[in-house]
Amino acid sequence: MASIQQTPNGPVLVLKESALQQKGKDAQHNNIAAAKLVAELVRSSLGPRGLDKMLVDSLGDVTITNDGATILKEIDVQHPAAKMMVEISKTVDNEVGDGTTSSVVFGGALLARAEDLLKKDVHPSVIIEGYQAAAEKTLEIYSEMAKKIRPDDRETLLKIATTSMQSKLISEDSDVLSKVVVDAILRVAIKKAETYSVDLENIKVEKKAGGSITDTQIIKGIVLDKEVVHSGMPTKIEKAKIALLNSALEIEKTEMSSEIRITDPTQMQMFLEEENRMLKTMVDKLHNVGVNVLICQKGIDDIAQHYLAKYGIMAVRRVKESDMIKLGKATGGRVISNLDDLTEKDLGIADIAHQKKVESDKWVFIEGCKNPQSVTLLIRGGSQRVIDEVDRSIHDSLMVVKDVIEKPEIVAGGGAPESYAASKLKDWADSFDGREQLAIKKYAEALEVIPLTIAENAGMDPIDTMATLRAKQNQGRKWTGIDARNTKIADMLAIDVVEPLVVKEQIIKSATEAACMILRIDDVISVSGAR
Repeated sequence: MASIQQTPNGPVLVLKESALQQKGKDAQHNNIAAAKLVAELVRSSLGPRGLDKMLVDSLGDVTITNDGATILKEIDVQHPAAKMMVEISKTVDNEVGDGTTSSVVFGGALLARAEDLLKKDVHPSVIIEGYQAAAEKTLEIYSEMAKKIRPDDRETLLKIATTSMQSKLISEDSDVLSKVVVDAILRVAIKKAETYSVDLENIKVEKKAGGSITDTQIIKGIVLDKEVVHSGMPTKIEKAKIALLNSALEIEKTEMSSEIRITDPTQMQMFLEEENRMLKTMVDKLHNVGVNVLICQKGIDDIAQHYLAKYGIMAVRRVKESDMIKLGKATGGRVISNLDDLTEKDLGIADIAHQKKVESDKWVFIEGCKNPQSVTLLIRGGSQRVIDEVDRSIHDSLMVVKDVIEKPEIVAGGGAPESYAASKLKDWADSFDGREQLAIKKYAEALEVIPLTIAENAGMDPIDTMATLRAKQNQGRKWTGIDARNTKIADMLAIDVVEPLVVKEQIIKSATEAACMILRIDDVISVSGAR
């Protein structure tokens, strides 16, 4: 309804007649209901035994995934409060890469518990203050319980990568794939003093249907989804000396419109021969410097191709700029714009450059780079759907290993830190003497939703499981969590289920901020388009 205020002089219309307004408790309950529905959508995909969702878009394209961020990105959410929940998963995905489902499930649980308090007439501001205090305390508890590790400790990094894959389609192949992920990250990690930094841009991911997931491999160099330009060129060159050229190997046409007057047929012949000579000079320059592989960002003239083939130079054209930069980092070469400046120092070096058939396509592999700062992951799998999901899972895994290298602190998985923090929060809440105490206790209950959901998705009895888990945690076994694979309660650290502290912290921050933002809203005014 439009907002109308009765005054002694008659009604005053503030908003458009088509505007809809929801006030007070109605607005709050509506927003909370929408956010809870989003959490319910992804809840069943949490944990190692979580199930996948099949998403079909308007064009009929199918995506099968259990990645929270992908699910929420693919479905077109309309409700404004629900959109805020989608934003949580996006933030967590961009920042730390994993924990997207957990953050949405936890955000939904916080709002569900807040609703109980709102029904008891606890003011939203009190709930928000309690939640924010509880979030700070939780981050403190996490920080105290976290274990410090060495950033280059390969064993721990493998455990981190494997844990990230446990809840994905690729869990069966996690042994092979975690090695590929950790190797890729360690190759591109840059050490500065005692800290490391990793730029995932330096890891190129190519995917091709065919073979099986275990055929996924890391290539110490770059794979280009292009083929050699000329059939007369060699398709395999050992001890490759690579020129990286970002200008065209063609005669440039003048910018201005101009005309050449030819009065004699021989002048025409000379004109064409001059063009040929200029192209031959360019190719000669490459040959003289010792180039045997040319990677060009732009086009290569047909005549230039002929001369390149005569010299036995293998050439690839129209390569993406991002691939050129990666090639420079992988081979140690320099991307040049002007052929006249090319010297032997600018060339990149690789053991072998060869064209290989990958299923029905021909791709150029530049392998065996001595100290590559950039590498390629070639993902294989039974079908396109499988490969897309493997790609998403490997992205999450790459992100968590990067997180740990950059901030080398870990906690156990399986809901262990959440249930430990929940029991600590309940004790801590008793030191508050106002209604905030209620909010902090509700925050602790919401934290327990993570282990509870993992247990439910594994087909375990939620009540018995949580009772046993609380009992073991109270005995001081802080790493006790839910081993969903074997449907039992176990010491998660002992069975190598570990996660980065940074992921856990981001889940708490994002979910709490989103829940508090939704709780602050007491009026929803939606103005539809002009009539």
